Amino acid sequence: MVKLNSRIQQVVGSTTLAITARAKELKEQGKDVVNFAAGEPDFDTPDHIKEAAVKAINSGFTKYTPTSGAEDLRVAICAKFKRDNGLDYKPGQIVVGCGAKHSIFNAVMVLADAGEEVIIPAPYWVSYPEMVKVAGAVPVILPTKRANGFKMTAADLTGAITPRTKILILNSPSNPTGMVYSRKELQQIADICVNHGIYVISDEIYEKLLYSDEPFVSIASLGKDIFDRTITINGVSKAYSMTGWRIGYAAGPMDIMTPMKNLQDHSTSNPCSISQKAALAALSAPEDTIIAMRNEFKARRDLMMSLVDGIGNISYIKPDGAFYLFCDFSRFGSCAETAKRILNDVNVALIPGDGFGAEGYIRLTFSTSQERIKEGISRIKSWIGTQA
Repeated sequence: MVKLNSRIQQVVGSTTLAITARAKELKEQGKDVVNFAAGEPDFDTPDHIKEAAVKAINSGFTKYTPTSGAEDLRVAICAKFKRDNGLDYKPGQIVVGCGAKHSIFNAVMVLADAGEEVIIPAPYWVSYPEMVKVAGAVPVILPTKRANGFKMTAADLTGAITPRTKILILNSPSNPTGMVYSRKELQQIADICVNHGIYVISDEIYEKLLYSDEPFVSIASLGKDIFDRTITINGVSKAYSMTGWRIGYAAGPMDIMTPMKNLQDHSTSNPCSISQKAALAALSAPEDTIIAMRNEFKARRDLMMSLVDGIGNISYIKPDGAFYLFCDFSRFGSCAETAKRILNDVNVALIPGDGFGAEGYIRLTFSTSQERIKEGISRIKSWIGTQA
């Protein structure tokens, strides 16, 4: 038997990818699968972005770029941060990665040393704890309460801090719950992190997908002290429907970003040059396509909520961002087994909440058409009717 790296042996596979693979198998068998599992928009990448990529290919922009990304893209990212978030970064403080996931991974690897603790509020995105394990650090899972909208409170955070705490991973808007922290809530979190010398990795990939009138707030914008302790993560995958293009980016203090660039030097090197030109076009154009997509997501959210309300036996908190409805299926037993049975019995793909640190819950995505939402919820309702 091969002796593997002890840290890698702790890493578990992605629940999301496993369910998606099973759904694909059923589709290949001719089954009509309604996919409520995918964590990506169903819209095509806007034409002006695709055209920029074609132009890059035709002009020969197919070689290596600087590891941290092409200069014009990093300048555009700085402009985006200033325009949207009130954050002042220089191009040297930006590292463009192969997706936001890669950027978070780089930040964790650079900041978290063996034995140090990383606080991860639950429910969390499935990859956060596994990234921390790879770094040799300790993921400290901080449960949140549904009564608080699955938000970490100041008291929750304070209670989780020990002398070994190094990082807080913050995700707002949240995958899987869709919750969004307010300015006041973020200020409380920022004050605690500054007072305890904790770094924040702020995953803001769903920033543009908000459905309330409250503006999005980046925690790094709440003062110089927290700005200096925050690595801000974003990308083009969700807002511009560019999941397959694999462009994310990180911004932070130079004494963190330089080692992140060095790490990337010896892992992936630069992200795809063609995708970088596409990302430049995305960030430089008016946001008409984002607004249209966000409006459609809001309509889908409202439709899915109204249909789930008519089922009974399951409930949820109203998501203010992202494109997920996080539902309580606990009365049916194991969420993993429930999701498996729903997929096999009525061909609806869902993601069980145990991978998000929330046993009993199941994530449904509304990043599919309204017609498919109606069909999928109808099937779930029928399945629940057979469980009485």
